Amino acid sequence: MLEDLSHHILDIGENSMRGGASSVTISVEELKREGWLRFSVVDDGRGMDEETCRKVVDPFYTTRTTRKVGLGIPFLRQSAELCEGEFKLESTLGKGTSVLATFRYDSIDRPPLGDIPSSIMTLLVEAPRIRWIYRHVVDDRSFTMDIEAIWEVLGEPEALSDPSVALWIKDYIGENIGNIR
Repeated sequence: MLEDLSHHILDIGENSMRGGASSVTISVEELKREGWLRFSVVDDGRGMDEETCRKVVDPFYTTRTTRKVGLGIPFLRQSAELCEGEFKLESTLGKGTSVLATFRYDSIDRPPLGDIPSSIMTLLVEAPRIRWIYRHVVDDRSFTMDIEAIWEVLGEPEALSDPSVALWIKDYIGENIGNIR
């Protein structure tokens, strides 16, 4: 299993990159009053046909040639189901993919959120030309970061690979998540 939810977010975000997405929206919702935590990753990549959607929940299926197993999605599904939640994968060829996982917030089996700012920063640095949108909700408070606004300040997406810029983005995300908690 992946250690925490930030690792799942990183894994699914990297799937979106490999799927040719030009835009990826990642949402984390801590709905404490309702007792749920959910996150979603929605992209506009190549998408998958129905058969592939059924196969990706099998840990022994992968499209990658570097290894013979694809454990991220099966582990995410298992983790959500262990926490009285659900896992949904929807995809349309040529339009993109949506992954949603929900977890009972107070479940003893729910993985911690982990270091979400570092996971988001990693995705931005790995694929600076993808339009990344990150949204974090805690009950009725929210924070949204749209990389397009940062591109305007930087002048070019490749500036995200500068370590000082990447660390600033990580700190910016972390501070804003802290402000809504």
